[in-house]
Amino acid sequence: MFSRLICGFVAVVVTLPGLLHPSAACAQDQWVYPLDVAVGAESVRYVADRKLPGLWRLKDGKTEVLFQGSRKFRTPLNAVRCVCTGPEGQLFAGDSATREVYAVSDSGELTPLTSGRIGIPISMAVAGDHLYVGDLELQRVWKVPVAGGDPEEFIVTAGPRGVAVDSEQNVWVLTPHAPQLRKFSPDGDSEVIVADAPFQFPHQVAVTADGTAYVSDGYAKAIWKVAPGQAPAKLVDGEPLDNPVGIALDGETLLVIDSRANALFEVTADGKISRDYPAEGN
Repeated sequence: MFSRLICGFVAVVVTLPGLLHPSAACAQDQWVYPLDVAVGAESVRYVADRKLPGLWRLKDGKTEVLFQGSRKFRTPLNAVRCVCTGPEGQLFAGDSATREVYAVSDSGELTPLTSGRIGIPISMAVAGDHLYVGDLELQRVWKVPVAGGDPEEFIVTAGPRGVAVDSEQNVWVLTPHAPQLRKFSPDGDSEVIVADAPFQFPHQVAVTADGTAYVSDGYAKAIWKVAPGQAPAKLVDGEPLDNPVGIALDGETLLVIDSRANALFEVTADGKISRDYPAEGN
């Protein structure tokens, strides 16, 4: 308990101008409450940890703090909720404490992109020179230049919990309300993929090159598969999943972050699941 208090104190101190970078605060090797995962170059995975608070970098089975946020509200990544990467491996993080989306450098430096114009960024995906950001507070999906600038309203929709971009630059939007899954062209034309509401508490969506969608469902403790032209079906159901939240594709493999299991899982296209981190027995 004392060490956690000291860590919080140091994290606040090092965010002051001219002092050490936040990532230098309190080295840790234990995730606290991971919510999202993104895939970088050379098999690196990035994890957003709501209660660290901050970002982890995972490679070769070893995890390290990339950015240690402060426990002081309205400071960067105090309430980080989502991460994603672009085609060149650039990392982005969404934070509701500062109502902001950040570009994150390899050394953990943050660059705010919107001057605090996003409410609750819950999920993001990159398409070309723009980020598509689901905003739970303002009930929109925003289009944000990756170099920074004013967000542009892409669509207005209730509960845009999951956002993904497919190989044809279509934007997939997942909501808790019917129709739960829709696909939008870059011009905003929509197509309903799942018209009703089979998902109990959907969190995120990921889409493969052939148009197969995967949906994480916290209440159902499941990963759903939505193949083109087919009804949703559970790919993985129950243990070891407890509250699957963030998902991302690493090639043909689906990565799943589970906040209550405090673990990262790998799921194959045929539904085989294994724990990637921490390793079995740890």
